[in-house]
Amino acid sequence: MGIYEDIPETASTLEGNATQKANYIFNKLGMPCFADDTGLEVEALDHRPGVFSSRYAGPEGIAENNINKLLKELSGVTNRKARFRTIIAFVHQSRVYHFEGIVHGIITEEKRGNRGFGYDPVFLPRDSDNTFAQMLLTEKNKISHRSLALQKFIHFLNSYQLNP
Repeated sequence: MGIYEDIPETASTLEGNATQKANYIFNKLGMPCFADDTGLEVEALDHRPGVFSSRYAGPEGIAENNINKLLKELSGVTNRKARFRTIIAFVHQSRVYHFEGIVHGIITEEKRGNRGFGYDPVFLPRDSDNTFAQMLLTEKNKISHRSLALQKFIHFLNSYQLNP
């Protein structure tokens, strides 16, 4: 599409970042656009890292460093409840629609598995014996926060008449 610059992500919420990115492309190209933002929210850490998930340990965005910081902050903490949350923002004719997907789980005490990316090795979804990093991609995609948000978005696209 000829867009090579970094798209801003300066909002204080996942909804804000997803909307900011979708609006950026919409305003640049004048066509419907969707974008997402995802964050890991840990109850005992006041829902951090949240919107800063990918840069939690620094601006470099190194997943290993983010995981290590998270595990250090949760050392000795018994409440390890967490959730992955994705927001998709869809901009059509200057109107913004949001679709949310959430997966509840806990943060493990150590990394388990080598698949996936980001916090997958330490996120154990509710009702599962495997972290996201231990799951096959097909298994993870059935229950993931992104998949849930995308299913809602697809349902919306299939159910509503949108004028071009």
